[in-house]
Amino acid sequence: MDLEARSLQPNVKAVLLAKLREYKSDLNNLKSEHKRLASANSNQAARDDLLESGMADAMSVSANQRGRLMMSTERLNESSDRIKESRRTMLETEELGVSILQDLHQQRQSLLHANDTIFLLLKVPYRLHLLTGKFEGKDEKEINEERRKKEQVKEIKMLF
Repeated sequence: MDLEARSLQPNVKAVLLAKLREYKSDLNNLKSEHKRLASANSNQAARDDLLESGMADAMSVSANQRGRLMMSTERLNESSDRIKESRRTMLETEELGVSILQDLHQQRQSLLHANDTIFLLLKVPYRLHLLTGKFEGKDEKEINEERRKKEQVKEIKMLF
């Protein structure tokens, strides 16, 4: 274009060469802007790649942490269940222990009552002797009575 414009008449030639210089200047401006945008786009693409790989790493770390958190939560729930089961067993054992202690208390009361009864039965012949005044020389009836009382005591002891 430059050659064609130089071969024309001088009045047209000046106008065309001015336009040609203007077009060349615009072309150079556009080329430099294109380079700048292309390099910015390549930088942006590189940046995006870095961010995507960083996000992938963050996502894998996040997934790993989530897995560990879920596993810890599961362990905690299992431990809570074991504690609840142990507490239930403890309460059942305590209830059984209370029942056994009540039974033992009743048995103790029965034994104490039997002991008191036996003690009273053993004291009756002695008190009779005090009342009658016969410490020595018991008659046959009293001796038989004492034997009978002793046999009753033996029978009562055998029951317990």
